[in-house]
Amino acid sequence: MNLSIEHIAKSFRSDRGTVEALSDVDFKISSGEFVCILGPSGCGKSTLLNIIAGLEQSENGRVLCDGSEVRKTTTDRMLIFQEPALFPWLNVIENVQFGMLVNSIFKQESEQRAQRFLQMVHLSKFHRAFIHELSGGMKQRVALARALALNPAVLLMDEPFGALDAQTRDLLHIELQEIWASTKKTILFVTHNVREAIRLGDRVLLMSARPGRIIKEFRINLPRPRHMEDHALVDLATVIVSDLRSEVNRALAEEVGDA
Repeated sequence: MNLSIEHIAKSFRSDRGTVEALSDVDFKISSGEFVCILGPSGCGKSTLLNIIAGLEQSENGRVLCDGSEVRKTTTDRMLIFQEPALFPWLNVIENVQFGMLVNSIFKQESEQRAQRFLQMVHLSKFHRAFIHELSGGMKQRVALARALALNPAVLLMDEPFGALDAQTRDLLHIELQEIWASTKKTILFVTHNVREAIRLGDRVLLMSARPGRIIKEFRINLPRPRHMEDHALVDLATVIVSDLRSEVNRALAEEVGDA
């Protein structure tokens, strides 16, 4: 599924007045592309994903999926959060089945699909485990399997590995790239980790400090699979960090000025 984000703007009202979160955000993503977004805290990255998912409405501009304007949530676009938001009273396979049952997919078919995607994320042996029995990385795999089971065309991922330790994150990077290669999903991935963005993405989009807008694009032409320690990856990260740091400093200066 092709995505077109056209001149998106969004503001919020607060006790201190109107806060402009996004301003004229404009970019396109081709079907099957893996795009990562970087930007300083508070620049509107999560708000942008919510708008693309249909959870929030923009004030100006529009989001198009294969030419159709996004006006509400659908299973064509699935949003995965940093916290996996699983149901503790359901076991692993029941969590994966939940969205399918809500969308009127028969129980037998939903169970078969759930088993297939649990196998894809290497959790088949834990299908009867409850959520409190899982590690953080395993919980994120369940959330990913639940999203994939609904066969979305687009995965929207909001810092899904941000709270995980380095070893678990490295493992999930490998698994996510394998899943992307085999399913050809369009992925839009938000992160604060520059090397993570370079490792995963076909492109990296850099957002400005608030109000967020796309200020730079980096095409990642490094061969896959990529590793965090690859010299070319580290060199490119140094370049991107320099651009990102100036936006982070601007965001901090504005916070101090508003205090």
